[in-house]
Amino acid sequence: MKDEACEGGLHRRACNAKQPIVRKTSRLESSAGFGRVGQMPDSKLSQERTRVGVIGGGAWGTALAIHCARMGHNTQLWAMEPEVVQDINGPKHENTLFLKGVPCPHSLACSNDMPAVIQHAQLILMVVPTPFIARTIGSQSANFRSDQILVSCSKGISNETLETVNEILERVVPPALARRLAYLSGPSFAVEVAREQPSAVTIASRYDDIAARAQALLSTPRFRCYRTQDITGVELGGALKNVLAIACGISDGLGFGNNGRAALITRGLMEMTRLAVANGAHPLTMSGLAGIGDLVLTCTGDLSRNRTVGMRLGKGEKLPDIISSMRAVAEGVLTAKSAWKLAQKLNVEAPIIEGIYKVVHEGGDPVQIVSDVMSRELRSEVDPEVMAAARL
Repeated sequence: MKDEACEGGLHRRACNAKQPIVRKTSRLESSAGFGRVGQMPDSKLSQERTRVGVIGGGAWGTALAIHCARMGHNTQLWAMEPEVVQDINGPKHENTLFLKGVPCPHSLACSNDMPAVIQHAQLILMVVPTPFIARTIGSQSANFRSDQILVSCSKGISNETLETVNEILERVVPPALARRLAYLSGPSFAVEVAREQPSAVTIASRYDDIAARAQALLSTPRFRCYRTQDITGVELGGALKNVLAIACGISDGLGFGNNGRAALITRGLMEMTRLAVANGAHPLTMSGLAGIGDLVLTCTGDLSRNRTVGMRLGKGEKLPDIISSMRAVAEGVLTAKSAWKLAQKLNVEAPIIEGIYKVVHEGGDPVQIVSDVMSRELRSEVDPEVMAAARL
């Protein structure tokens, strides 16, 4: 896949061009007309405000930047594309390239000077596609400080190394920042978050104080954050659900009906759980927001890029044509390969993931693969290994 085929257009030109940050008059706005959500009428939620930097100007990065600016955080967004910077800083106050139709708060400043955005922030939200994380974040090592918190909002597994995002970041960030990493995941379409439709996510960190601080700084009455220390479960849930969404899209495109989709979601969840448990995660994490929550959303929601890719495959379109017609990447296309490789590495049975890998990367016939999966030897529904892990 070409470097350009990724959310926010991050590719070889990233970090080269720079444009000064344009400061706009601070004003809390609500793009959906729900009032000033940033004022946090619920006294149980934190009133603390800080400086936020969002790295990645695609739909999800822009939605998170809108959310933070609307809360009252002093927020700067890094985007690679000059047109995104100009649109957000200019009279439109909108990312017309990736999040059209959702106005940005006037207080949100956008820049393509990544070092300046990083140095500005106390809380950094990273929304960089997985294949580009090591290069992008590693190149900025000198600009991070030990008092910052870095929250990854990216999902995926490296095709080359089979590392999850947390493993990549722990390898490339400065040692002083490694303790201050957290990972946000859960059912959250960008446009719905940007429009203040109620959403809930989870934030994972090895250190509960870091997760709790990120949780407090990002939670509002319409964007509720939970926390956990199961990074592995959260990371694998967020990555693998994209592969299974392609499977559900193929099923829908073939006209296999609601029964077929429900079976794919349920048995796909078991494959996610097997892989997570084999990698050291707790199975109950797959029953939470980063597991079944994100899985159901991505497998059934019309806004899901991965489900859309699957539907078009099911209707007979070719993958290169589908990818070339999409502005932002469907993460499950790349993750299908790394997920299948990871299952082989861990010796985990994952027939649905294997089937999607064959369809997407080997040109397999989806009808035949469905028949093969449904005709396997009969077995118990819950694996003994998963059952034993759940008792721990």
